[in-house]
Amino acid sequence: MFQAFKSILERQIKKAEAEGQLSNLEGEGKPLPQRHALEDPALATGHRIMAQAGVMPREFALKEKLEGARKAYQACTDAAEKKKLMAEIADLQMRYEMEREAYRKFMG
Repeated sequence: MFQAFKSILERQIKKAEAEGQLSNLEGEGKPLPQRHALEDPALATGHRIMAQAGVMPREFALKEKLEGARKAYQACTDAAEKKKLMAEIADLQMRYEMEREAYRKFMG
């Protein structure tokens, strides 16, 4: 059965090539993007679709803010400002971990 399916796929690919449907595609001639071996393909596809639509999960947005706050903290020299930034980092870290935990529970 698998061989029959493979044969059908190969015919469909050859037909699409002959009709020119596989030329001038986005990323043509470039290597495939690296994928993590343990990455769930369905999850990766969902993230890719969201990125193409310009939508970012809250977890990702919080991570970016957290990284920015950490950089600002390292560059800061004022003690009072550092204290404010540390509070912001703690808040962002807590919210980021809450989002990750909620996501893990949602995914089962």
